[in-house]
Amino acid sequence: MPVHFVAACDLPTEFGKFVMHGFEDPDTGQEHVALTFGKVAEEQGVLCRVHSECLTGDCLFSLRCDCGSQLQAALQRISEAGSGILLYLRQEGRGIGLINKIRAYQLQDAGADTVEANERLGFDADLRDYTMCRNMFAHLQVVSVRLMTNNPVKVNALTKLGIEVVDRVSIETGHNDHNDRYLKTKAGKMGHLLGQSSVG
Repeated sequence: MPVHFVAACDLPTEFGKFVMHGFEDPDTGQEHVALTFGKVAEEQGVLCRVHSECLTGDCLFSLRCDCGSQLQAALQRISEAGSGILLYLRQEGRGIGLINKIRAYQLQDAGADTVEANERLGFDADLRDYTMCRNMFAHLQVVSVRLMTNNPVKVNALTKLGIEVVDRVSIETGHNDHNDRYLKTKAGKMGHLLGQSSVG
């Protein structure tokens, strides 16, 4: 059974007042949320970010990745645009979970890059699944999106689910000395479009 809507509430933030919509997967018990700002229902080209959970970056301010910086930048851009949506998916560590992410970080401390670390643990480089987005967007009556991402795989995944992505909006932020290799690996091995502007 696909994810279903549970409840919604106001969520005041430093970026403005969002509405938080909670969704649950009845088969796994996994929970996801959508944050909406302004009017998104039946609007064309809604500014959107599909963000996978990163406890270390989003909540613990880690400099090993750019996740926390991207999350904040996305909320800021949505607020400035006057409307938009952020889907927050509980897929820690590109789908391997928090403890395995710590194991992967340990391997990275010893010299592996992010892809090599996952593979040594027996995982693919990226195990994320975006099928829950279909029902989340449908509940919010989202027609089409301008997707804030550097990852063409995410654009393709949403498109295959029947979600119209009318534009990819680059979201490069948070580059520092600690995540330089991480970002280069995303570009070199995972095809992320870094150092490029938006494309249709």
